[in-house]
Amino acid sequence: MADNNFIDYVKIFCASGKGGAGSAHFYRARGIPKGGPDGGDGGRGGHIILEGNDQMWTLLHLKYRKHIKASISGGGSRNDRHGADGEDIVLQVPLGTLAKDAETGEVLCEITENGQQIILLPGGRGGLGNTHFKSPTNQAPTYAQPGEDGQEGWFILELKVLADVGLVGFPNAGKSTLLSVVSAAKPEIADYPFTTLVPNLGVVQHRGYNSFIIADIPGIIEGASEGKGLGHRFLRHIERNSMLLFLVPADSDDHAKEYGILLSELEKYNPDLIGKQRLLAISKADILDDELKREIAATLPKDVPHMFFSSVSGEHLQELKDALWASLNP
Repeated sequence: MADNNFIDYVKIFCASGKGGAGSAHFYRARGIPKGGPDGGDGGRGGHIILEGNDQMWTLLHLKYRKHIKASISGGGSRNDRHGADGEDIVLQVPLGTLAKDAETGEVLCEITENGQQIILLPGGRGGLGNTHFKSPTNQAPTYAQPGEDGQEGWFILELKVLADVGLVGFPNAGKSTLLSVVSAAKPEIADYPFTTLVPNLGVVQHRGYNSFIIADIPGIIEGASEGKGLGHRFLRHIERNSMLLFLVPADSDDHAKEYGILLSELEKYNPDLIGKQRLLAISKADILDDELKREIAATLPKDVPHMFFSSVSGEHLQELKDALWASLNP
């Protein structure tokens, strides 16, 4: 995904179709000048539908499509013929998409499975034809129902990346490098902060036919929960990960403090994130000897498992994948 192609937030106006009017027709034929009511029902207005598509990773296709309107339906006609339903509009969205009411912020629905369809706005119901109003005391009703109006409103579609493992770390912690060596993903890598400006996903093959998905989330900084740096723009992507892999580089001044800041920012943003499984990994371990590793290990928190690895030399990469797989499949 190119940086400018990753769109995870759009605001759109949607309008469902109006229902068709029922018919107030009476049956007429040669020799039957006064037949009974035979007006058919009006059709249903077109729905606005969201559908999950696991081949999509962005909301880019909706960025410039601000107004989406479904078609109205046909009216009923003679011989009890039902009016044609309005054509539905199906909006394909990536898995992990939330739909919200733009005015209230209420979450209306979420798409998490491929092919899952949810009606965002139902079309108006068609009106009943006059045949429905015939009775022993009113055998020739001259009225039928009009169709219901469609619904309309502004909606926010917000994408939260779905992945098994979310990489959490400060800029330049080595997240993109790790993703590039354990999967086929090719994120931009450079030796300066905020190289990654969009989430990147990679499928990690593990011992045969097993696999899991890792998401490289853009770097967090202290104060991110308050909107600093990339702030809330990407913190929400961490909410959908099954577990979190915290990366702290070996050349950090204080490994435990850096981990603590990262954990604190996640907790401030959403306390539920603290309940996810966590693994602390010290990256760039190829610059450390055994003595330095022991010294660093002694300072790390005891409530989270830790390990050392190097994406460059490959040191303990397989052990890291084994640990992630074991956590995901207890």
